[in-house]
Amino acid sequence: MIRRCIICFTGCLLPLLSASAAFAAAVDSKKAELQDLKVRIESLRRDIAQAEESKTYAADQLRETESAISDVNRRLHELGAEGSGLKAELADADAQSRSLKRQAGNQQNQLARLLNRQFVGGDSDALKLLLSGEDPNQSARDRHFLSLLSRAKADLIQQLRAVADEKQRLADAVRERQVRLAEVERRQREGRAQLLERKKQRLKTLAAIADRLKLQRREIDTLKRDEQRLGKLIEGLARIAAARKSAPATRRGSSGGSDATAAKSPNLKSHDPGNVGGTFAARRGQLRLPVKGTIAGRFGQPRPEGGASWKGIFIRAAEGLEVRAVAAGSVVFSDWLRGFGNLLVIDHGDDFLSVYGNNESLLAGVGASVKDGESVATVGNSGGNPDSGLYFELRHRGQPFDPLKWASNR
Repeated sequence: MIRRCIICFTGCLLPLLSASAAFAAAVDSKKAELQDLKVRIESLRRDIAQAEESKTYAADQLRETESAISDVNRRLHELGAEGSGLKAELADADAQSRSLKRQAGNQQNQLARLLNRQFVGGDSDALKLLLSGEDPNQSARDRHFLSLLSRAKADLIQQLRAVADEKQRLADAVRERQVRLAEVERRQREGRAQLLERKKQRLKTLAAIADRLKLQRREIDTLKRDEQRLGKLIEGLARIAAARKSAPATRRGSSGGSDATAAKSPNLKSHDPGNVGGTFAARRGQLRLPVKGTIAGRFGQPRPEGGASWKGIFIRAAEGLEVRAVAAGSVVFSDWLRGFGNLLVIDHGDDFLSVYGNNESLLAGVGASVKDGESVATVGNSGGNPDSGLYFELRHRGQPFDPLKWASNR
């Protein structure tokens, strides 16, 4: 049986090696594509920052600590997933070890029975049978039976050796995973300590700039510039997406201008994507909101600061709650942006984007493919927002539309 397995393994190995080479080439191509995307988005972010007037905004002083808090939380999230995976592997290794122990016990019992049958039960060896003068046919049958016993014993011994080797390999793997798990837990402890320190720094910064922050948030021009900044970002992301698909750059080029115009008017009308096709559009009326909470700001309503209307919705929620993607897609922006703090944007295809702002941490980076309902961020109040919650937008070809009209009431 072992020989058959070796032959089968050898037969499968060659095509696997060629497939592995092709897979490695595909991975390298994906890495290059992702790096190019990150370079383009970083260039876009710099262009937006350079277009700003030189006036210092209080919220900008929060950028370093809020970005650091997001980074630490993301590392802790990744370490938690790695630790869970290692624990699952250890549990699986333990189950395999128990199975091997049972298998070895069964094989030892079989071997003991064979030995008992041959030596205790009175079975003779081949030489004795030849010299006994018994019936040749009976002798031939006995010799055949003895040869079968010998082969069975040899096979059982070989299997026991293979089991022993597998048990040793398994024990080595368990030790290696235990070392890795201990390292993960150590890094988690360090990360939590670093997170606490960063949060203390943020509280000190907030206390120092509280009055200036409150004053600037009340300035109508500040709110308009925040909205225009997001509009420019969306427009730039649309251009990058169009370039990656080799589509004409003018396909979505008008979204930024419309955004700026909408920011000047307190009476915002919802852009209706209309009867468009695609996977995302098919979810109309069925989307789950990204976080459970209280709707404190509705699309089109005047903002409490005055001078502008909500282009999305603000969901008041407890800090640290998971923010989930409303549909499958690809992350095209994951960074801090003035006015929106730690901001994440997901491209769902067919010109649809979802926007998640004011997060405490961003768990998915640029280029990540996310599933419907996957955790992509955690709730916070980054960017100088006084309330803990999530700012959420839906856009089609750069234009915002009312998320509540696309959300399910369930």
